[in-house]
Amino acid sequence: MFSQLYRAGGLALSTTVASAIMTVAALTTSSAQTYPSRPVRMVVPFAAGGPTDAIARIIAQRMRAPLGQPVIIENVAGADGSTAVGRVIRSAADGYTISIGNVATHVLNGEFYALDYDLLNDLEPIALVVSAPALIVTNKSVPADDLRGLIGWLKANPTTGSAGVFATWSRVFGVHLQNSTGTAFQLVPYRGAAPAMLDLIAGHINIMFDQAGDALPHLRGGDIKAFAVAAKARLRLAPDVPTVDEAGLPGFYLSIWHGLWAPKGTPRPVIEKLNSAVAIALADPEARKQLIELGQEITPPDQQAPEQLRALQRAEADKWWPIMKQANIKAP
Repeated sequence: MFSQLYRAGGLALSTTVASAIMTVAALTTSSAQTYPSRPVRMVVPFAAGGPTDAIARIIAQRMRAPLGQPVIIENVAGADGSTAVGRVIRSAADGYTISIGNVATHVLNGEFYALDYDLLNDLEPIALVVSAPALIVTNKSVPADDLRGLIGWLKANPTTGSAGVFATWSRVFGVHLQNSTGTAFQLVPYRGAAPAMLDLIAGHINIMFDQAGDALPHLRGGDIKAFAVAAKARLRLAPDVPTVDEAGLPGFYLSIWHGLWAPKGTPRPVIEKLNSAVAIALADPEARKQLIELGQEITPPDQQAPEQLRALQRAEADKWWPIMKQANIKAP
């Protein structure tokens, strides 16, 4: 008798649990079908006016039509972007708060800072949007004509050479260059690329690693010298600048790529709607023109899936985290 009641009770319990699961699934599906019913907030991990902010605004503007709701930019600066990413991770997983960031904020900060969240597992990838290989540039007074000459000059002048670093990725790149070439130079911290570039032009620092969108106007104006682009192919906006492979430092690549993420647990249909909106935004001719003028390479449609961003994020962590650990690159 007890066994029968137990089985009956178990059946009732199982039915209740199953009903609850079906209710949650129905609510999730219904929510995804009506999503979005209000504006979406895109959190930018830097102050307004920088490359990430510019990229975010171009994409957000073109996501409005396919979503049927505005995408509002919120700039949250602090701790090299880790403050903003943490805010998104702690937001509701409903698709109304999303994160834009780059290789620094969504990979390198995982080793650079003692974070209270997991960069690789606490976010749902939406799409890889653009990438920009780093340029190795110097002021005009550096007495070198090519990258091999620059490396030789840095080796001969270990107390004179100095590099401006303004983000996690530029710090890592500077240390990686030293370790890869046997050079030694001072890393001078800056709050952003703009003040670092001003000091480079003025001759207060010798070398800098920067995105094309920041560096090319000064290069075209004759204010600085470019020695290599850290990529396998030359930039279409700077075809005269050799790749690191051509310049004598093969395989020394760094792309400052940007992607979009949502909090972990965001329903898959919502992720798919956001991904579709991003794809439409990146296909817009005016948006493409603006992004290219910023020195960005637009991700091809067949590489925009969430799974590909996840794979890239993990591959970059596998590449850079051991280098950072070995060099003991940590936040001061």
